[in-house]
Order: sequence, then C-alpha cells, then structure tokens
Amino acid sequence: MLNIRRDICGYCGACVSVCPEGALELIDAYLTVEDACINCGICEKICPLGALEVIKE
Repeated sequence: MLNIRRDICGYCGACVSVCPEGALELIDAYLTVEDACINCGICEKICPLGALEVIKE
C-alpha cells in the first residue's frame, strides 16, 4: 500500500512519470493512487520531498 503524506507532498508529478504501472495520477493538484499500484517503491525513491512511503502488508 502506498501512503501519501499530503502535508509534505508538493504535487510536482515526479512520481507520476516514473510509475511503471501508471497507477499514480495528478488531478487538480491532488495525487491519487489506483489499484494498479504494485508497491514497487520507485515513486518513494524518486520523491524529492519524501512524501511517499510504501507500506508492506
């Protein structure tokens, strides 16, 4: 599961562009995660603000 820290997220879209599954979308400055997310962690690594965290279930 991907946790978005909205209080930190700058909505830059860096994570959207690197998601291999296209599971992240930036709509009206609001980041959403779709069910296609495979928890690969690429977005977590690329986020310049550290606003994303993959939580292993």
